Amino acid sequence: MTPNALAMLCQGDEQRRPETIEELLAGMAPLLPMLDVIPNAAIFIKDVQARYLNANRTLVQRCGLKQLQPLLGKTSAEVFPAQLGPGYTEQDRRVLEQGLVLEHQLELHLYKSREPGWCLTYKWPLYNRNGEIIGLMGVSVDLQSASNTHPAYQRLVAVDEYIRANFNLPITMDELTRIAGISAAQLERYCKRVFHLTPRQMIHKARLEHAHRLLHTDMLITDVALQCGYTDHSAFSRQFKALTGFTPRQYRQATERN
Repeated sequence: MTPNALAMLCQGDEQRRPETIEELLAGMAPLLPMLDVIPNAAIFIKDVQARYLNANRTLVQRCGLKQLQPLLGKTSAEVFPAQLGPGYTEQDRRVLEQGLVLEHQLELHLYKSREPGWCLTYKWPLYNRNGEIIGLMGVSVDLQSASNTHPAYQRLVAVDEYIRANFNLPITMDELTRIAGISAAQLERYCKRVFHLTPRQMIHKARLEHAHRLLHTDMLITDVALQCGYTDHSAFSRQFKALTGFTPRQYRQATERN
């Protein structure tokens, strides 16, 4: 089941919406075995307090659990490591309180090995027939390996290598299109097909991976920002929080507590 198919379930027409979250869960019961066999996506439903009501096997395993039951009734902040969980819960609350629809959000997640990795997250508010939010549904899809069968693969590898070598410098779309020898629209489209990310997301990913490493050292956060290609501390903090749910300082403190 694709994120688009899940979105259609969440945003169905008003007359077919459930009255309660329990009614929705009952209606989705036949789908749950199918969701359990998807190994590269964590799928979940939460109530209006951002507590898990259901989740597929992949998410259960990534929380370090063998069964679903211990996960139920808890928030992400209660089950994920301190560097990740509170950020997920803050994101959930924005969906639940503001009706935010989250799509193609690049962020750190947790793999079965309990090691962090990258994913694309989607979250949708769930409404009843009166238009009231009764919960949320989400899916975090593992960032897939590059598709090396695409005709433009070699051109895009050059773009990826350039980003990885120069992420600490300002990088413009003009530079990337010149390297690839294609238009900006083609570059955007082909990068999504090959790397499953936009060029801008590729830059953010390279910068944040380096920031993740540096925040485990004693380097001043202002220096980390400069090392990662950000012109000032506030720009770095905004971007880091968008992808992790934490400011760099909060992330470092959470890491030190673990």
